[in-house]
Amino acid sequence: GVRAAQELPPELVEAQIDAVLEDIGADAAKTGMLSSSAIIEVVARCVSRWNLRLVVDPVMVAKGGDPLLQPEAITTLSTVLLPLAEVITPNLYEAEVLTGQRIETLDDMRAAAQAIHALGPRHVVVKGGHRTADPVDVYFDGERFVELRAGRISTPHTHGTGCTFSAAIAAFMARGLPVDAAVSSAKNYITEAIRHAPGLGGGHGPVGHFWQWQPGNMATGQQA
Repeated sequence: GVRAAQELPPELVEAQIDAVLEDIGADAAKTGMLSSSAIIEVVARCVSRWNLRLVVDPVMVAKGGDPLLQPEAITTLSTVLLPLAEVITPNLYEAEVLTGQRIETLDDMRAAAQAIHALGPRHVVVKGGHRTADPVDVYFDGERFVELRAGRISTPHTHGTGCTFSAAIAAFMARGLPVDAAVSSAKNYITEAIRHAPGLGGGHGPVGHFWQWQPGNMATGQQA
């Protein structure tokens, strides 16, 4: 679990982003835990300044349902950053916070995706793996819904699945894939990463980020 956390000064966050983008640039970027309104505003300013294609993983609720952000930070995220996002990837808890709606069914997930899309992001992926018996994510681009399904994998090693999924979407976008194809490819990647989790540590270990290079996978041409 998390032992400690230290919030960075917003001006340092901005300096880090500018330093990287001034030097090497970025074809796509993703955000994760943004712990304050001030940091969210800095990130939004940088996204606009550098015209970034942005994937937002709106980390705001712990897996157990406990809030990680103060209400004012959630408001800033919704009103300042989401209109700049190309993709947003909330889990069910986060989608409930963003919409104020209880989500229990597939129809609820579709309704939540529509409501979140209205906040500004151009593509929405509502992730259902935390609660639904048959894991299904709902993708919505403002016109059509796509259900992304994968069988549930029995493993305790799922730490970082949401972070990895959103990072994979950004990576596939950077490689030139259309967003819907990037989302589908990222779903396949994270499913196999969970399946090939290395089993590190005594708790909820990380997924297997390098599963493609394990014996047998390279020979079959499985790549991400």
